[in-house]
Amino acid sequence: MPQISLDEIETQTKAALERHGAQPWIAAEVARAVRKAESVGNKICGLYYLESYCAQLKTGRVKGDVDPVVTQPRPGTVMVDARYGFAQPAFARALPAALDAARENGVASLAVGHAHTCTSLGFFTEQIAAEGLVALGMTNASPIVAPPGGKTRVIGTNPIAFSVPDGKGGTAMQFDQSTTTVALGKITMAKAAGEKIPEGWAVDADGKPTTDPEAALGGSLVSMGGYKGWGFGLMAEILTAGMTGGVVSRDVKPLKAPEGPPHDLGQYYLIMDPGSTGVFQDRLAQVAAGVAMDEGARMPGQTKRYMDPVDLEDHVWAQVLELAGNA
Repeated sequence: MPQISLDEIETQTKAALERHGAQPWIAAEVARAVRKAESVGNKICGLYYLESYCAQLKTGRVKGDVDPVVTQPRPGTVMVDARYGFAQPAFARALPAALDAARENGVASLAVGHAHTCTSLGFFTEQIAAEGLVALGMTNASPIVAPPGGKTRVIGTNPIAFSVPDGKGGTAMQFDQSTTTVALGKITMAKAAGEKIPEGWAVDADGKPTTDPEAALGGSLVSMGGYKGWGFGLMAEILTAGMTGGVVSRDVKPLKAPEGPPHDLGQYYLIMDPGSTGVFQDRLAQVAAGVAMDEGARMPGQTKRYMDPVDLEDHVWAQVLELAGNA
């Protein structure tokens, strides 16, 4: 199993995306996100997606040569049309205006519309926290979740991310999680590995619990906490489709399919200036101190460790090099 540096992962990812039709600056933004995902062991949002990115660039399902269009219809509302391109460059283009709007108004929203899947939401909310602002982000995805007690897929895994600045340029707290018990990628990875999944992750097409990943993919994933997670998933669905102009989950085809219509997804962020009250960092410190009273307890995100180099399976790295034309 080779150990590959993050610099090399980023370089080869960028080369692969450019080779399949992405403009250099667009490839660079996506490669930066892949690098970050791999650095924290988030395989599902890292190189796992590179082959589909490249295939979809070739078929036109994702546009690699479009310039996102940023508008600000109201003082606290920033919108960016990704124009069926990647979410990462669209976010990058709109972020400066969104940060300025939040600092000017105390709170602002950033709506990314008509975008490809953004994979890891925490990649985006963490950038906002690094600028000293609080960020809540959400997105929708292809339909894989039925209502509790139902069988018809209505929404996607619809993740939510939340990042809080520590006042020193870092992050005091961060979580990034699907509103289902597990992310869809864990089911597909289990299927590829020929492994069973734990009961409680999914139900089959008849709505019965299953440990068979193939049956799960033919059924639906289970919302975390039943009705409670279902409610959060619906919240993300309504905001990311309604506030960005993207499609609802039911109209999104499988995310990794090489051909088909663009994802046309939305990502919606609320950005808050913690300086508005004058007591934010004090209250944050009190909460963190309470959490730390029990040995081993930590604020979400505080136990995350960054790796460089990264252990990759031989076939994964071989595929990356092949996509980059360096096999």
